[in-house]
Amino acid sequence: MTQRQTFDVSGMTCAACSARVEKTTSGVAGVEHAVVNLLKNSMEVEYDGNPATLAAISAAVEKAGYGAVPRVEAAAAAGAPSSPASPSAARENAAAKEAAHVRMRLIVSFVFTIPLFYLSMGHMFGWPLPAFFLGHENMLTFAFTQFLLLLPVIFVNFKFFRVGFKTLFHGSPNMDSLIALGSTASTVYGIVAIYRIGWGMGHGDVDFAHMAAMDLYFESAAMILTLITLGKYFEARAKGKTTDAIAQLMDLSPKTAIRRNVDGAEEEVPVEQVRSGDILIVRAGAGVPVDGVVIEGAGTVDESVITGESVPVDKGVGAAVTGATVNRTGWFAMRAERVGADTVLAGIVRMVDEATSSKAPIEKLADKISGVFVPVVIAIALVTFIIWMFVGAGVATALSHAISVLVISCPCALGLATPTAIMVGTGRGAANGILVKSAEALQTAHGVKTVVLDKTGTITKGAPEVCEVLVAGGLFGSCETRFVSAVGAIDELKCNDAAADFLSLAYSLEKRSEHPLAQAIVAYAEARGAAAQEVEAFEQIPGGGLRGVVAGRTCLAGNVRLMEDGGVDVAAVREQAQCLSDEGKTVLFFAVDGALAGLVALADEPKPRSAAALAELSRMGIRTVMLTGDNERTAHAIQKRVGTDDVIAGVLPQGKEEVIRDLQKQGTVAMVGDGVNDAPALARADVGIAIGAGTDIAIDSADIVLMKSDLVDVPAAISLSRATMRNIKQNLFWALIYNVICIPVAAGALSFAGVTLNPMIAAAAMSCSSVCVVSNALRLRGWKPVVFGEAASALEPEAAPDAASGAALASEAGVPTMDGPSAEDGDGSPVSAGHSKEMQTVKPKEIIMEKKLSVEGMMCQHCVAHVKKALEGIEGVEEAVVDLDSNSATTKLSADVADQVLVDAIVDAGYEAKVVE
Repeated sequence: MTQRQTFDVSGMTCAACSARVEKTTSGVAGVEHAVVNLLKNSMEVEYDGNPATLAAISAAVEKAGYGAVPRVEAAAAAGAPSSPASPSAARENAAAKEAAHVRMRLIVSFVFTIPLFYLSMGHMFGWPLPAFFLGHENMLTFAFTQFLLLLPVIFVNFKFFRVGFKTLFHGSPNMDSLIALGSTASTVYGIVAIYRIGWGMGHGDVDFAHMAAMDLYFESAAMILTLITLGKYFEARAKGKTTDAIAQLMDLSPKTAIRRNVDGAEEEVPVEQVRSGDILIVRAGAGVPVDGVVIEGAGTVDESVITGESVPVDKGVGAAVTGATVNRTGWFAMRAERVGADTVLAGIVRMVDEATSSKAPIEKLADKISGVFVPVVIAIALVTFIIWMFVGAGVATALSHAISVLVISCPCALGLATPTAIMVGTGRGAANGILVKSAEALQTAHGVKTVVLDKTGTITKGAPEVCEVLVAGGLFGSCETRFVSAVGAIDELKCNDAAADFLSLAYSLEKRSEHPLAQAIVAYAEARGAAAQEVEAFEQIPGGGLRGVVAGRTCLAGNVRLMEDGGVDVAAVREQAQCLSDEGKTVLFFAVDGALAGLVALADEPKPRSAAALAELSRMGIRTVMLTGDNERTAHAIQKRVGTDDVIAGVLPQGKEEVIRDLQKQGTVAMVGDGVNDAPALARADVGIAIGAGTDIAIDSADIVLMKSDLVDVPAAISLSRATMRNIKQNLFWALIYNVICIPVAAGALSFAGVTLNPMIAAAAMSCSSVCVVSNALRLRGWKPVVFGEAASALEPEAAPDAASGAALASEAGVPTMDGPSAEDGDGSPVSAGHSKEMQTVKPKEIIMEKKLSVEGMMCQHCVAHVKKALEGIEGVEEAVVDLDSNSATTKLSADVADQVLVDAIVDAGYEAKVVE
């Protein structure tokens, strides 16, 4: 059975290192997939579950010149629930220690490099030197003192030599190898110069000794190491800022909790010690420590950190509370149910952490280049030395150019170009309520051409609401028949007595029904203080509505067909009812003793900002399509209100995936949904976007989760993707162009024009390149969701961190979805449960055969989606049914497709396969 393991990898310094570790690990028997993250010094491995495979991975990586240790959570090993921040916190501590160590190395390097530089170069600038360094008789003292000053710099930076030569000897040279070779060449050349000085002075050849004293190169060796260390220090500081968003999420959780013991005593304990079943006390102003249920008391809880909703929610006995939310008022006791890594907040942190560990497809370019970069640079340096020697420039000049080539080359800039931008981008998304599950999704989203949106619960609120009330005054008073605004209070109406009587009638009947429309009327009536009356002989009429006796009067409530069957004349309001139906509203008629009493119009209203979000998508050049199971009349009414470009109505749940497949022929498609019936379409789309308040299966099937359940985050997510991809391309361009330009210059290609680079300048340029790449990625920290009307992909100034960033990764299902074919249209007439006209034009090809494959490596529904997408992308494959439980895939073919073609498609997707029948 395939399992997943995280390794902490040591010794990596550049993209060449990560490429080598990844290649080495992938070659170990039993390893199915390996992804190395240079920025986090970690590796995610999917393997066959055999413990021996883990040992083989560690041994193989160590043989390649690095270290790989399987990560074991300390808390889990001790049998305690792990902290949601454990992996990230451990990395942060390790990063902090590494930064402190680099800082110490940097200080020591400068302490000795500055006097070394002064001593070796001071005479060129006319700087005063002590007399015992001057004169031909002191040349040996002059040279040996420089050597002594160099030794501490080499000692504190010996890591470059240890790692560089180790990887070189293992056949996988990296950036450290280039630095080690350059510094060693300078040092060895200087030592040879000391011997030459001694030989010259011993033989009385002062001129020979003087020339040797001017060619020591100790200052170049020290300056190379010092400037590289300076670059590493700035790089470490910049890298630390890339994880700010994750750190902010982790900081949302309280660090302590007040626990009530069995004897009733209360004690404050670290939140890591809280166990499921513990009774915790939450006072006003305190944060909720973990997820649980209120068992005593009540409070008003601010859930903005999780849901993004700014209005506090009242919590009483039986209500669920989520860790990291804040109790604004009141007091309550809660029972802990999900602690440590099982909390909602831990899920958010884990999702962001996994996203930053993944690789975007664009990284393949950097990986391919990095795999051969260092050996090519070493070869160029060797050729440079030979050419300069061949033209008679002398050892000093040839060595200077060769060393410059070695130290100016920067493979680490290539390695940092993509992961830094991905980490900052996903972090900024999380800080603004957009959870991106993988780097691949972040890259794919930037090319979206069409956004398909489910209607119910996505564009609309997901539950019907009373929109209009029409009261027949003849039954309830002398006032005229009139519309009553659904948002108005009864006591504000001119005919308030009539309206109150009508609401009482409707309330009494509908209270006995569990239909969503009935519940909406009950909620509306209760909010306006309607009085319930006794109902006798209550009856639900299938396909019609309700019948009952209220206060001795026979009452009916339902569609127009029920009214006609009961002999009720609705001609007086038929025109108004038709008008309401044309607006996509469902109309229910009410009658008393055979006479029309009034009607109520209900609709699933669009969310407040749906229209604005769709307008922004259109402005970004993205086509919007509304997909719904409702009838066309209702769908087009919603379309008019929110402004989608197209609408496809009457689509059965199983037909949504087919719609996505057809639209993908026109370009990259994103699907936005929230319900169980949206899961196949979310998985099928190039980018699946789940509304955070939706069901777990929708969230699991999606690539991006909108934590605030707000459609304006859809254009924001695409904007984030565009900004991140632009940043990555900038990083890769500058990293590549830097090396393309600087390496020839360092080799002396422009020496005829008087342009040369000595090793010290080359080292400084190399350090700047990686720092610039990381700094450019940090510009993404200024990204925030676009303001409508501004450029969709603009980078805006740094905004204050949004503390109201959280994720609706709730384990319960969200708002009920009403998608699917309507039982009746607005005027009560039955409608077809089939596809709309648009859908009826799709004619599947004839299936001539089926082939079944065994697929290894699938771990979740996302894997299933990848395999399905890979197979259905083959010409002749009309449908692929992938089963995670049996690790199989059944393809339905309209043409004869070779077995190997099917297998290759699955292998290219990252899995193993074979045809079984």
